Amino acid sequence: MQTMSTATARRTALAAQGFTDARPAGQVTRQHLNRVLGRTKLLQLDSVNVAVRAHYMPLFSRLGAYSARLLDDAAWNPTAAKPRLLVEYWAHEASLIPVADWPLLRWRMREHGGSWRRRARELLESSPGLVDDVLAAVKDLGPVGAGTLERELGGGIRQGRGPWWNRTETKRVCELLFATGELTTGTRKGFERRYDLPERVLPPEVLAQDPPEDEAIRELVRRSATALGVATETDLRDYYRLGPQQARQAIAELIDGGELEPVAVRGWQHQAYLHSTARTPRRVQGHALLCPFDPVVWERSRAERLFGFRYRIEIYVPEAKREYGYYVFPFLRNGELVARVDLKADRAAKVLRVPGAFTEPGREAGAIAPDLAEALTEMAAWLELDGVEIGERGDQVLTAALRDLTRGDLTRQR
Repeated sequence: MQTMSTATARRTALAAQGFTDARPAGQVTRQHLNRVLGRTKLLQLDSVNVAVRAHYMPLFSRLGAYSARLLDDAAWNPTAAKPRLLVEYWAHEASLIPVADWPLLRWRMREHGGSWRRRARELLESSPGLVDDVLAAVKDLGPVGAGTLERELGGGIRQGRGPWWNRTETKRVCELLFATGELTTGTRKGFERRYDLPERVLPPEVLAQDPPEDEAIRELVRRSATALGVATETDLRDYYRLGPQQARQAIAELIDGGELEPVAVRGWQHQAYLHSTARTPRRVQGHALLCPFDPVVWERSRAERLFGFRYRIEIYVPEAKREYGYYVFPFLRNGELVARVDLKADRAAKVLRVPGAFTEPGREAGAIAPDLAEALTEMAAWLELDGVEIGERGDQVLTAALRDLTRGDLTRQR
């Protein structure tokens, strides 16, 4: 069995995630978007907007500045000339996945048809007509938000057509039908999900596919392995939130087929698996800020194994007890996670605020500061903010250096 060092595993993982691909020299296009999706396989959705919503950031981390409209159009605003590339579903949590991957999760839709309906049993028993009413209303009105559905089903022009359904009930049923695949997201407005029927969102050839569960699971594990490069069983199943037995069977089959190779990574307690197409560059150059929901760090134990980087999101920790801050971005530099910064986009003041900046143990703040300042300045410009404001928390050498390096009006740099 091949044995590799943690450094080798780290370079392999970063190459698999696209951090050795050259950034576009000019405008970022759909081709570049597809290249990143070929690496990451999906983009996790999250509602927190304190800096930037989670699904936009992995593209910026890998491509640099791009128009958010590129992703919006690919996911929610298709045209005949530019068809939909992405659709929403539960993959690694709520995610945007390639349209072609939707059938790979139909087994989960059937599974949720049991589990989610059991959780909603009391609601469905007390409001037995609500599911049919929601489906009928979406058919008439979609794409449509839960608030509009509630008004249509319970008041206004439809007041005499049925019982009064409140918004909480309507939203719960919409989410149930989304989980079971009977509804999907047609578009979003202000990040509000607008529900629609799958047949109006997805191509007929995609809707017609329904692979057997074992084949779909094997394909999802294959995608996980490609995206991760080298990974433990837990890593492989976490990517699409698969069950242990599902993952183990698929891993065994992929080993038999020569697509996965069991390897040992020094310092890892558990067996690892190397994908046959994974490559290990001699070095990883460049730098990037990573959001808390980037695939490189979303599995916190993997980030600790690969980088020696202990990372926890502190959104729900009382402010006085936070170690680093509310919404902290790890900083990747030359293949290592060397620092972290708490970020807030103050859109009213048009400033990217950095309440805290922290170097990792053993790292040299003076060496990190120029690259981190460049990354912060680039992110501020991308977010159409006019400057970067460095706070007082963290490594005082780093914060002082960042303050000196980020002075100036970003409008001159655009």
